[in-house]
Amino acid sequence: MKSLYTLAGAIALGLGIGSGAMAQDPVKIALIHGMSGSSFEAFSKQSQTGFELGLEYATGGTLEIKGHPIEIIHKDTQFKPDVARAALEEAYGDDEVLLAVGATSSGVTLSMLPIAEEYEKILIVEPAVADSLTGPDSNRYIFKTSRNSSMDMQAQALALAPDEDLFVATLAEDYAFGRDGITAFKSALDGSGATVVTEEYVPQGTTDFTASAERMFNALKDHEGRKVIMIYVAGGGDPMGKIKAMQPERYGIEISTGGHILPVLPTYKRVPGMEGAIYYYYEAPQNEVNDWLVKAHMDRYETPPDFFTAGGMAAAMAVVKALESAEDWDTETLIETMEGMSWETPKGTMTFRPEDHQALQSMYHFKIKVDENVDWAIPELVREIKPEEMNIPIGREN
Repeated sequence: MKSLYTLAGAIALGLGIGSGAMAQDPVKIALIHGMSGSSFEAFSKQSQTGFELGLEYATGGTLEIKGHPIEIIHKDTQFKPDVARAALEEAYGDDEVLLAVGATSSGVTLSMLPIAEEYEKILIVEPAVADSLTGPDSNRYIFKTSRNSSMDMQAQALALAPDEDLFVATLAEDYAFGRDGITAFKSALDGSGATVVTEEYVPQGTTDFTASAERMFNALKDHEGRKVIMIYVAGGGDPMGKIKAMQPERYGIEISTGGHILPVLPTYKRVPGMEGAIYYYYEAPQNEVNDWLVKAHMDRYETPPDFFTAGGMAAAMAVVKALESAEDWDTETLIETMEGMSWETPKGTMTFRPEDHQALQSMYHFKIKVDENVDWAIPELVREIKPEEMNIPIGREN
């Protein structure tokens, strides 16, 4: 499919509306994502597709805000912090974008935060997850539409129904996403009586989990009660499948993990009945925005919208709501407008918390259902976990 922006430009030229005849200057927005050099490229592509669809939905198909045509400027971070910083500097400086949206890797995105403060321009974080992105090292120019690690882990803890008979070993990747996630998970379990008996961290890109699994088995197997290995890994490598192949059930050990993108969900067929928490699955939210997204995505791509498509759409809808609501587009006015702002998304209502600009949002408790007529395992909805049920720490005080 051609880009929405290419199509819009073709339509404008067809109507004789050349750049010289435009009534308004374009509003420039930078999309800064890793599009090469990592297995996370799929996340970036979903986010960008969702962003384009979100602009279309939020503007009623005009791709204009207050008469200004939207111009998207794409930048590739290559999943390298130095490249990402340079790309954001170029977008703010040379390209003169009003604001930027990105990036995919939490570690890369962390390196971009000071650039937004230096240029005094807004950076909307999507889809990177780490709590630290709105933490003490963040700044007032950062707004985050993606969920954070605390949401992942508090929802995961609620799905596990922790009590004094629950013993957990954790497996995560050794960078900001994984470390922040396990810290948040332990915080969510605090006071429940559940015990984290060991933590395993592996490098990004790990494919052999044998040694980690054996250490977790040894740490869990002699406990009396419910024993769970909780996996919090964003990349490939199939840790769940490989640990499952080592037969943790020999020791009465279960596996639990959060949801994932559709190409990964076929591996969940090995764990029917497993419960966990997911950020988005296209059948879970019940609202008009999600209905439109599912239909539009099926019509155009013949597949359902995936995990990060919804996030990209939420970011776009936040941009449009802010620019339509603000009296002017000065950065200070936009910050004032966005702090405490609520808007509709495929996941329902989101709200930017004034204290640290994290978007509060629902999560979904699921139970894996296997249907032989469906290519992937279905994270069937148990219940929606509302923002008010989760005690999300405030990362940065204004």
